[in-house]
Amino acid sequence: MDNVINSMAKLYFLGGERVVKQDSREINEVAFREAAESPRVLVFPWARASFDKTYKRRNRLVNYFVSLGADSVDFADYGATFEEICRKVGCSDLIYLTGGLTTVLLERLKSKSVDSLLRKYDKVIVGRSAGALALCKKCVVTYRRKPLVKMVTGLGLVDFGVKVHYKNSKDVELKRLSKEEKIYAIPERSALVYDHGCLSVIGDVYVFQNGEKTRVD
Repeated sequence: MDNVINSMAKLYFLGGERVVKQDSREINEVAFREAAESPRVLVFPWARASFDKTYKRRNRLVNYFVSLGADSVDFADYGATFEEICRKVGCSDLIYLTGGLTTVLLERLKSKSVDSLLRKYDKVIVGRSAGALALCKKCVVTYRRKPLVKMVTGLGLVDFGVKVHYKNSKDVELKRLSKEEKIYAIPERSALVYDHGCLSVIGDVYVFQNGEKTRVD
């Protein structure tokens, strides 16, 4: 069993989802039900460099989450004060971290001290793509147009690394990196669930450790 470093919440690491197609709807339904009968959802869409002024996909995400049973869907604006963000976090049943640029998300979460709020949060956190990576001790970052694979230090709510949007074309690099760090590889439309020290999976998830790859049952 992996060690949790400092997380009080139940964590859902979502490997990726095309929200317009709602192709991870069943996973989100599970997380929403776990949070509350009609959860109050707080979204951190800070993983996009262009978020400062507008987030064009807000309405789509709001409509999606309402259809999943959310009582309300609020957004943590990057320009808000720490006190405002803290109040919104305290009023929520589920925190949702969107996809985008992992390094941007990490920088913003740390600069606003949201990392400390996430460590104290005791309900449900869903991280999609970059949002999932940010929660981990180490983030495995790959690039679509480059063969480069690198490890980035995350917030460290759990003591392992994660690779999202997993495809087996990256196995050689993941096996190499896993000699130093355990890595859970999560394809799109799959999730790794961490519940206070207990791991479970929805869909297909693989673990890379000591240079070997195995499927998580």
